[in-house]
Amino acid sequence: MMIQNAKLYGILDLGYVAEADAEKITRGLLAGGADLLQLRAKGKDLALIESVANRLLPICREAGIPFILNDFPELAKKIDADGVHIGQDDGPLADAREVVGPGKIIGRSTHSLEQARAALAEGFDYIGFGPLFPTPTKLGRPAIGLEAVATMETEVGSKIPAFCIGGINVETLPEVLSAGARRVVIVSALLQAPDVAAATTAVKDTLENAPQL
Repeated sequence: MMIQNAKLYGILDLGYVAEADAEKITRGLLAGGADLLQLRAKGKDLALIESVANRLLPICREAGIPFILNDFPELAKKIDADGVHIGQDDGPLADAREVVGPGKIIGRSTHSLEQARAALAEGFDYIGFGPLFPTPTKLGRPAIGLEAVATMETEVGSKIPAFCIGGINVETLPEVLSAGARRVVIVSALLQAPDVAAATTAVKDTLENAPQL
């Protein structure tokens, strides 16, 4: 499954989206050009997460878009998700790989250049890099700024997809791209947009037309 060409990573975060709206918002993200779709449901009941995941997976399959589950490798395997995303405290790649099996996408959250390098060396399929700016999605986690983006892209993003994340929106996206980013995750700015598909399209167009540094 090729994710090398992915530029916009969409996250359906149940912290921002009501469970009843999950399908509608997901369709908007995919219609607008999201290249990956992750379900994130921090603090939610596992049965609820499984229920929502089973509703979103067919939508992603029909669109040909990889469906990634945040955390819970066992559940990712159970529902046959396309991959799983794990944080710094969720154990080594080998443990997650043993659970989900070969051929599945496994991503890692990284919060520094050192962690990004380590994730590449360990063999992750992609990384998230951030938060670049303060974000309500990650309360209490300090922003890492833009200074390391260009180096990270040269050392890591040239080898595996590296998605910058954290407080990125339409206003900050040009600054992020100027810093050297080529791929981004945008969460609340898309999920809370009056027209999710149109907002996603605008971001995707900006990414597609950005000069390659």
